[in-house]
Amino acid sequence: MKNQQNQNKTHAQPPAPVLKWAGGKRQLLSQFAFLYPSRITGVYHEPFFGSGAVYFSLSPHQAYLTDSNEELINFYQVLRGAVDQLIDDLKKHVNAREYYYAIRALDPGGLTAVERASRFLYLNKCAYNGLWRVNRSGRHNVPYGSYKNPRFLNPAALIAAGRALRNAVLQAADFEITLEQARPGDFIYCDPPYHPLTKTANFRSYTADSFPAPDQKRLAAMFQALDQRGCLIMASNSDTPFIRELYAGFNLTEVMARRAINCKGEGRGPVSELVIRNY
Repeated sequence: MKNQQNQNKTHAQPPAPVLKWAGGKRQLLSQFAFLYPSRITGVYHEPFFGSGAVYFSLSPHQAYLTDSNEELINFYQVLRGAVDQLIDDLKKHVNAREYYYAIRALDPGGLTAVERASRFLYLNKCAYNGLWRVNRSGRHNVPYGSYKNPRFLNPAALIAAGRALRNAVLQAADFEITLEQARPGDFIYCDPPYHPLTKTANFRSYTADSFPAPDQKRLAAMFQALDQRGCLIMASNSDTPFIRELYAGFNLTEVMARRAINCKGEGRGPVSELVIRNY
């Protein structure tokens, strides 16, 4: 009976994210648990989907999941609709420096959707620090990570994550598409590329476009509009005077996050981040 109870508990656990993503929120889920709305009755929206840690932890019944990174959205579409083919294609990859750079050099436009998704996951797992970063031409440019076991092939985790996406609408689009889709009572979580803490702390290149101050202002304007519409909104960002000014009047809560992407080890300690809410 005890074993059966443990199995039931395991099956009840939400799936874990299958990507390593700069700024991913897996480490903050325990702090977020006290910050979500007490009850979510509408549709869930996440316009900066990334690794999807919040989505997978909440497991909403209906969702609109958006990201401007087309490779990312293609990966999730394949994960949901063709996970068996994805697993088969991942078996061809090897964790070797020369092979990594050969795969990185491939033009994703010449690949099938499954091959693109397989390449995306392989590069995500084998790149230095697990980064997905592109240059101005939109080409992945992260060096090889030299990891002993990056584990890009994890069938059980991939199948579980794909199953969790069955009731979601996946779109490669700008975050403002949320304004067209959200209705009163819906819950929106926004996790944009953060406003840099300093002029040199400026990692935002998930896509060929950056996310400068004007985009932060566009996001704040969308936050205001969704608030007036009667939506429940929660957003994460860096704790800077600029962000505090943009969201003055809303509920600002500090959480502590460990910064994992820094060329200096001492720069990877706990840093205060803001959670912004209209409830």
